[in-house]
Amino acid sequence: MHAYYKYPDGSEYSGDWSEQGQRHGSGEMKFPDGTRYKGRFENGLCAGHGVMYFADGSSYEGELSNGKFHGFGVFTRQDKMKFEGEFRDGKVWGLGLVTFADGSHGMPRNEGYFEGDALRKQEKCPSAVTKGRQAADRARAA
Repeated sequence: MHAYYKYPDGSEYSGDWSEQGQRHGSGEMKFPDGTRYKGRFENGLCAGHGVMYFADGSSYEGELSNGKFHGFGVFTRQDKMKFEGEFRDGKVWGLGLVTFADGSHGMPRNEGYFEGDALRKQEKCPSAVTKGRQAADRARAA
């Protein structure tokens, strides 16, 4: 079933619902602070592929699970610095590449294995970067 609902806090949802009354399937959520999400939902939470635009101008395009960035994707800050690669439980975690607004990757190159926001091991990881970009493409198409 496809329907619109406005929550008491001002959030709005338009999309598919499960028989249990939860957001489930394709939909779009708008939050009072200006954050928007468009993509897949499972059992009320963002899951699968989706795009999230934040009020500060940053965005995430890629895979989500249980309402958090999880899997491959691309996070772009409002200053156009971006991370392409793996995310875990809402954090940069795994293989990926940082690209600054000017197109550079830093010296030394910010590519490799990240935990949280810190580069732990520098290494080439073109496969993870490609998977991040592909997940972002699928999220935009969803």
